[in-house]
Amino acid sequence: MAVTTRLTWLQEKILQNYLGGKQFSLLYKASVHKFSGQNLLQKCCHQGPTIALIYSEDNVIGAYVQESYQKGKNASIILFALKETEISECKKGPYVLFSLFYDTNSELQCGYNGGIQIHLPRKEIYMDSDIVNDLGLPQKPISFQECEVFRCEDLLDQRRIAEVTNLKMTLLSTIRTYKPYGDLVQQIRILLVGPSGAGKSSFINSVKSIFRGHVTHQVLVGSDTTGISKKYRTYSIKDGKDGSSLPFILCDCLGLSEEDEGLCMEDIFYVIKGHIPDRYQFNSMKPISSSHHNFIDAPLLKDRIHCVAFVFDANSVEHLSGEMIAKIKSVRREAIKCGVVHVALLTHVDCMDLITKGDLIDIYRCVPVKSKLEAVQRELGFALSNILVVSNYTSEWELDPVKDVLILSALNQMLRAADDFLEDLPPEETDAKSEQGIMKCEVK
Repeated sequence: MAVTTRLTWLQEKILQNYLGGKQFSLLYKASVHKFSGQNLLQKCCHQGPTIALIYSEDNVIGAYVQESYQKGKNASIILFALKETEISECKKGPYVLFSLFYDTNSELQCGYNGGIQIHLPRKEIYMDSDIVNDLGLPQKPISFQECEVFRCEDLLDQRRIAEVTNLKMTLLSTIRTYKPYGDLVQQIRILLVGPSGAGKSSFINSVKSIFRGHVTHQVLVGSDTTGISKKYRTYSIKDGKDGSSLPFILCDCLGLSEEDEGLCMEDIFYVIKGHIPDRYQFNSMKPISSSHHNFIDAPLLKDRIHCVAFVFDANSVEHLSGEMIAKIKSVRREAIKCGVVHVALLTHVDCMDLITKGDLIDIYRCVPVKSKLEAVQRELGFALSNILVVSNYTSEWELDPVKDVLILSALNQMLRAADDFLEDLPPEETDAKSEQGIMKCEVK
């Protein structure tokens, strides 16, 4: 059976951030490997930087050592105490680390020279008064229930970066060689819709940046929550500066708003069915009609939306108003009526509390992110498997393979959703006549 830590997710995250972004690998757990200094040394010697944690009734007391444990070797240590979410620290060293000696019962104990001694068999810690004061601990021997020692490694070491880079290249190849289901269209159309300022335009910029090979901010992005997209825009992404167009088109439109200036609900149907042309200027007070001079009377299958991505800011998605939730559900119903598969896209995940760059490698396992996914499922009705997480390029000027993998993974899922839509089309909409425009799309 796997040995697990007593740390909560929040405690582990606080300590990881405190140490500058580390991942912990449990080496020794006293309740499993016995309260023995000798066993501790056998498990923890020559393991690189380590952190020892002592669990008392009210605190987690720790010692971080940047050097490997070696009997008789001097080392500097950082002592700290974690109480709830606050950390106090005291630096000590150089001292002989974890010297061993026999007590009167011929039991091994483990201790530090330099004002602190950890007596494993008796489950007690003894510290000089200056250390006790620095750490804000009670002035008496402290009993504890558990001791754990972890190896500390950088969350983004060269090995992890190499793995992420390889995954990015695999995703790039998959998307470049992607062909829509049944060759029914040459390019998939993905509509981005959501509250103003959620990150729709930033996602388009991010996708463009990855395939361009450098960060670009070609699509204008609003500097506040009102957003900036007033027109319906369709963006065909090129592979490289002068490369061929990739097999998808990203479609941006006016954001949803609680005020009158947001996207008119009646326009959603016409966007999804392909009646609205590129660069159409939305009018919040008046939806497009068939009499409009640019109205597309008989859209082809290639003109229609094949996947809808609802974009939300991960930091505010749990605080959407009742009116906004009603609008989102209305758009979802319209997408379902048109048979279009839809997903949810959570942006700005890197701005969430306690989330660091290293967390983006395995972001779906982070407790706060899981909580967001469950909230979106509960409040808006999306299946957990259809909720995607990204960190867009907003102020950076250099590409980051960790961000790229999240963005490309989300895009790949959207393409799969579009394939589901195409595969589910009735026969009369998939024959050659539909591409020739003979069959007219049904209008409200």
